[in-house]
Amino acid sequence: MLARVIALIIKELISLWADKKTRYVILIPPLIQVIIFANAATYDVWRVPISVWNEDLGSQSAEYIRGFSYSPAFAPAPDVFSPAQARQVLESKTAAAVLHIPQNFSAYMLSGRAAHVQLLIDARRSNTALLIGNYAAEITAAYAARLNPAAAPPVDIELTNLLNPSLESQWFILPGLVVILSLIMTTLVSALSLAREKELGTFEQMLVTPLRPAEIMLGKAVPPLIVGLLEANIVLLAALILFRLPFKGNLPVLELCLAVYSLTGVGLGLALSSFTRTQQQAILGAFVFIAPAIVISGYATPVDNMPRAVQLLSLIDPIRYMLVISRGMFLENLPASVVVAQSWPMLLIAAVLLSGATLMVRRSIS
Repeated sequence: MLARVIALIIKELISLWADKKTRYVILIPPLIQVIIFANAATYDVWRVPISVWNEDLGSQSAEYIRGFSYSPAFAPAPDVFSPAQARQVLESKTAAAVLHIPQNFSAYMLSGRAAHVQLLIDARRSNTALLIGNYAAEITAAYAARLNPAAAPPVDIELTNLLNPSLESQWFILPGLVVILSLIMTTLVSALSLAREKELGTFEQMLVTPLRPAEIMLGKAVPPLIVGLLEANIVLLAALILFRLPFKGNLPVLELCLAVYSLTGVGLGLALSSFTRTQQQAILGAFVFIAPAIVISGYATPVDNMPRAVQLLSLIDPIRYMLVISRGMFLENLPASVVVAQSWPMLLIAAVLLSGATLMVRRSIS
């Protein structure tokens, strides 16, 4: 029995290695994914854009601000001059934090009293918000130690978390799952569609029917689109009903964006299935693309923290754009300009993928 099992194992390994496409799937994607994951999947926070709202014109406040300017954890963002401007730069992601210094900062420091400052933080990413607060507290403590190491800290910094005041991680994770799970299902269903026909031998039978190539593509594209939207709405309802997440956006606009986004998964899946012969190859191909796309999308770690090359690569990742829309719809009433800015790249990606898939299918038919 052992000899037969060993013979079967050897036979399977030889079969895997003999197939050229499977051999590429085994060797090439892991190397690519290691390079991408190692650079993109980082929880370090650096070069965080921070705006300053300085109502004090004294030298003490200028010196305190220099501590943030010289820190590698922060990068300068446009200054603000009112509460409305502070909230606007946070909601638009122009800045991840706003440092507010009141008018009496220098006067309190010169008189020996403890001065009070406030750091407004975009807390949609709860982990990032905690790190930003810790970095700000360290800079404040270092500034206080330089003034008088023996005395009590002369600066009291108040951390105010906006858009997710309780730092609930579910507020960050669940809107992302609406995006991730819908793309996975859309891509898999569409990738298995043509591959199943080829594996079962019914693809040739379908070609002799009166259906034209465009009609075949349409018939293969609509079911995955429906499945992707259904999956997204199941997670959406669970987030609202079971986990009681807030939803401040426009639901019809979100559904329209999800439809455009799902088309990118349909295009990707059909393109994969056009040059795969079996369902197994289609599944492997789908995950080869989906796993890195999730990592570089900003789902777990901010895109701004990734190397420049990975940031450029994420520009062709539809997940990146839909994450901004989904999280914005849940936690704030996302402005129409932001929705449009995030939607047109998805529409372009969907058009390119669907056009490429159509050409590949036509080539396989001919």
